[in-house]
Amino acid sequence: EGGGNMAATGEAEAEGLCGPGTGGLALLGLAPGAPSCPHGPALLFVKTSQGKEEGRRFYACSACRDRKDCNFFQWEDEKVSETRLAAREEHNRNHQPSFTHRQNVERYKNFVLLPLSKRRFCQECQQLLLPAEWEKHSDHQFLCDISTAQLKSPSQLLYPLENKKTNAQYLFADRSCQFLLDLIIDLGFRRVLSVGTPRLHEMIQSKASQEEDFRVRSLLLDIDFRYSQFYTEDEFCHYNMFNHYFFGGEAARETCRKFLCQDHGERVIMVTDPPFGGLVEALASSFKKLMAVWKETEKEAATYYNQIGRNNQEMPMFWIFPYFFESRILEFFPSFSMMDYQVDYDNHALYKHGKTGRRQSPVRIFTNLTPSMIVLPVEEGYRFCTICQRYVSSGNQHCDICNSCMSKDGRRWKHCVLCKKCVKPSWFHCNNCNCCALQNHTCEKTDAGCFVCGKAGHKRSTCPSLS
Repeated sequence: EGGGNMAATGEAEAEGLCGPGTGGLALLGLAPGAPSCPHGPALLFVKTSQGKEEGRRFYACSACRDRKDCNFFQWEDEKVSETRLAAREEHNRNHQPSFTHRQNVERYKNFVLLPLSKRRFCQECQQLLLPAEWEKHSDHQFLCDISTAQLKSPSQLLYPLENKKTNAQYLFADRSCQFLLDLIIDLGFRRVLSVGTPRLHEMIQSKASQEEDFRVRSLLLDIDFRYSQFYTEDEFCHYNMFNHYFFGGEAARETCRKFLCQDHGERVIMVTDPPFGGLVEALASSFKKLMAVWKETEKEAATYYNQIGRNNQEMPMFWIFPYFFESRILEFFPSFSMMDYQVDYDNHALYKHGKTGRRQSPVRIFTNLTPSMIVLPVEEGYRFCTICQRYVSSGNQHCDICNSCMSKDGRRWKHCVLCKKCVKPSWFHCNNCNCCALQNHTCEKTDAGCFVCGKAGHKRSTCPSLS
């Protein structure tokens, strides 16, 4: 699930400081015939400089924005020798998982037949072990007596991958997970395409196995192949959401396509919680492709969506992301709106429910469903605004001038007559900048400097102030 480099970096990217307009990297997307790394087809980028023409184009890994996680790099116009191509293919092969999904499913069947005393999980290899494999892992740490309950909750058994830009597995807290599932059921959805939301998928699977009358089904698409040890090929697809790549090839794509077919009128919703350090453009491109697959399969639902006043062009979706990416998401999905509900996470120090001020979780639900349909819990401090026709945070007071509930972060915002909009309560109007900003800001700060200290000549990641 989501999480990651949320504070300064996230807000900077959201405000476009790293976008094509200012200098930096611009994503050109998936190009036909793109070279591949272990994470599937690479994405095409171009280096840009303010006021200068485009730089040279290059391919880089779609999933890893840190070179030490995947150092794939190739200039677009580079001639790659046969020897280097062969070495690259060998490298890609060597970086694939040791077992296939099918083999993992067979191993799981054998594992559950073992008595409790023989059920072991290697913490170093993150792998369920069969007795014949114990010897090979003898000097590793392992967990013993793995219960059925633990097998049904793999997100708690597996060690979270907290690389912030690639995986960032900050997992939904039970409160948020239960709220999402209750909301999905209340809205009448019976199928959930869980894209990077293992804990929601887990909760659905668990309830389906325990409650006879539970009718919701889920398919998990995730880049974390460790989940293939616990779920069948109909329940999990190894998937990279940054380049819409199914590692299982045509069979996995067909599994996803079939799941999106709304048999017997079972309505589908997609729920996604990407790493917050991920490129919004790349994510939006993949989500549009998943929507296109849904649209091809969607026939009977058209009448229903017209009845409830929804655009039948888009698959219903919840995209869980920080509020400061709102303008970026709306750029790609104009039909989306942001809900005030604060999503919180179990294994994240800051994003916990009940914090106040700047410590509140900045994570929200973006959706293309009609806002008035999304009922938020009154007991947690949400209220219905009759003018906006949506549930809002109790601190989000309706502004008569803007004619909307304008707060994004749960605090009460104030209207600035000069800016002609509502701003954060800690901001004041600066006559030099001709806009509202923090009181101790540097006036007319240029985009060329470092985001941390404002000085030119280095980037935020190498800023001496960070040390």
